[in-house]
Amino acid sequence: MITENNTPAPSVLATRILAVGSLLGLIVLGLAWELYLAPIRPGGFLLAFKVLPLCIPLAGLLKNRMYTYRWVSLLVWLYFTEGVVRAYSDKAPSNYLAMIEVVLCLTLFVACALHVRLRLKAAAPVTEKG
Repeated sequence: MITENNTPAPSVLATRILAVGSLLGLIVLGLAWELYLAPIRPGGFLLAFKVLPLCIPLAGLLKNRMYTYRWVSLLVWLYFTEGVVRAYSDKAPSNYLAMIEVVLCLTLFVACALHVRLRLKAAAPVTEKG
């Protein structure tokens, strides 16, 4: 899926942009949620540290490292679980923010999985029958 001038196919580029965008969305949402929008308790900021593990793979996604796409697709399920639990146990507005977190997690997972699949398909050797 590499075009003639060595640029990735549009579908690979789209999954990369979607993965980076949803990861950035999770980071921004986590910080805004715990610091400003609906903190667990007023003045509490310790839960904002939950976004630190999300900052680690950002560099790998920006450098387009295949290994990072693979392990981020596993890491995201921790945040998905938190979002599902808080969507059903918290009150508004926190439950709405949790639903947004769930959507961002699913988007990140699908984008990472598709990105890996498309890149592996593009790198597969072409064999001739005959």
